[in-house]
Amino acid sequence: MENEVLRIEHLHKVFEGSVVLKDLSLTVRRGEVIVVIGPSGCGKSTLLRCINALEDIQGGQILLDGQPVRRDARDITKMRQKIGMVFQSYDLFPHKTILQNITLAPEKVQKRPRAEAEEEAMELLERVGLADRRDDYPRQLSGGQKQRVAIVRALCMHPEILLLDEITAALDPEMVHEVLEVVLSLARSGSTMLIVTHEMAFARAIADRVLFLDDGEIVEESSDPKAFFSKPQTLRAQAFLKTFDYE
Repeated sequence: MENEVLRIEHLHKVFEGSVVLKDLSLTVRRGEVIVVIGPSGCGKSTLLRCINALEDIQGGQILLDGQPVRRDARDITKMRQKIGMVFQSYDLFPHKTILQNITLAPEKVQKRPRAEAEEEAMELLERVGLADRRDDYPRQLSGGQKQRVAIVRALCMHPEILLLDEITAALDPEMVHEVLEVVLSLARSGSTMLIVTHEMAFARAIADRVLFLDDGEIVEESSDPKAFFSKPQTLRAQAFLKTFDYE
């Protein structure tokens, strides 16, 4: 399919004898923002981890630009460079400065010149309002600032698709807004993103398409987020959304 970045076909994932993802299929187009919602334990984060080959799969396939993504593939390191992932826990190196955290992978993995990597890192830090913190260490930043750095670090690798896994879950409420503003800006600039979140107002504002997962399956899918959040079609999605105040 033209402009297709990611294709998942009949994905099946089993963990410790329990089926986590059941025959799940999904296509992501370039520049599309897909938001994945659903109750805790339904398989949302596992889906992202499978896409990035952090988890083995027991059936189906995941294709990035038409090439299979497999954990045991010889070129998996190269493939992962095309898939940016940001976790809720930041995962910054505490002994390295903010600038060093961002430029480490471009320099070591992609073999880019330090000056080039630092120039791009500074441009991205400026974009998220953190250029003046380049020489600070993670311990000197707030949770929201650390998460913005984690996003910049992922972007500096020039990924084909950006996976965001509950990136505001570990933040205090007053820090959530600053991170979501960065993600909204990325969406407006045409970044391809697959986002797992419990922030329903944010999901409604940013999504081109919404997937509602429950018990490892896509129960409802909508390319009209406003319609989905105002009047979901399935009883399960209706019950789920009643637990949120996102107006």
